[in-house]
Amino acid sequence: MSMMKFRENEEAVSPVIGVILMVAITVILAAVIAAFVFGMTGNVQTTKTVAIGSALNSGDLALTVNGGADLPTLQQLTITIDGAVPTGTITCNNADVSEADGILTLGAGKKFQVGNTITIEGQNSGRLLVVGKWSDGAEQIILDRTY
Repeated sequence: MSMMKFRENEEAVSPVIGVILMVAITVILAAVIAAFVFGMTGNVQTTKTVAIGSALNSGDLALTVNGGADLPTLQQLTITIDGAVPTGTITCNNADVSEADGILTLGAGKKFQVGNTITIEGQNSGRLLVVGKWSDGAEQIILDRTY
């Protein structure tokens, strides 16, 4: 009796893997297209552009509004030093800005303007953090600096 040799049929492995890969690619493409069509990516907020400079001025901290594309819709600024409300008095050269607990809020119909100067009296050290809030509800850090 002679022994029979059995050879494994390896010809089917390559087409099966190819079909699986093609199905996987099709499913991924369908998911990406569905995400754009159904607006799943529409809730991503864009970065706001506003520039505020800061400097020490005779023992006080002075902030200056330098401008930016999103300045007209900026409604309030929250100022903290070392994570807390500043202990010094906060004033602004814009008479229609009110301050309470480190939050500068505009009067009705008013806007922050280039050149507005905000002074924090008696503050000359610590981590200064300025967070802006816009009319669309977005909030973003505008300035983060340590003195």
